[in-house]
Amino acid sequence: MTADHGLVVIAIDGPAGAGKSTVGRELARRLNLSYLDTGAQFRTVGVAALHYNVSFDDHAAVSALAEQFEVGDDGHVRVDGIDYSALIRSPEAGQAASKVAVIPEVRSALAAHQRAWAHAHGGGVIEGRDIGSVVFPDATLKLYITASAEVRGARRSAETGEAVHEVIAAIHERDQRDRNRDAAPLLASSDSVRIDTSQRSVHDIVEGIVELLKERT
Repeated sequence: MTADHGLVVIAIDGPAGAGKSTVGRELARRLNLSYLDTGAQFRTVGVAALHYNVSFDDHAAVSALAEQFEVGDDGHVRVDGIDYSALIRSPEAGQAASKVAVIPEVRSALAAHQRAWAHAHGGGVIEGRDIGSVVFPDATLKLYITASAEVRGARRSAETGEAVHEVIAAIHERDQRDRNRDAAPLLASSDSVRIDTSQRSVHDIVEGIVELLKERT
């Protein structure tokens, strides 16, 4: 890995539905930093695999798709030139993402993209599952954002229209996969700041992070 000297990287990790994207986008706006949602990358590769009818058990084929992942100047995500931006927020995309995320070669390919992106932007707010623990172990500030499964389920249900109990069951299943996978399992780094968003507003959370960043830097 290349050195990260001079980069201002705020790494946000945590489980699905905890509010990472909402907090990350607002934090990036507040600090005038670029923002990267790495979950969108795994979703894109997963949707591409479905599009090409590639089995998730065929690690070589899925990894080949990850090698072709790109983000255009318009912010749209593509694999092999095909734009999947309109498809990556579906429940199917989320399920596919968790399946491709266990493939070490996929994680390696996308981590290289994430690091290249950070160096091109001088850092940024980057959120995912292993940003502080693997991709940027020397990040300026590491955050682990979480919430109760019930709160996360209610949020996702409001977004997708799925039944809450079905969403909560899917969240528990994905949490298990994320925590127990061999490649970069979901965990809170020992030097990360844990934030529970269950009963806090986005404004309150972001203001607290900004103050914490001032103290750290």
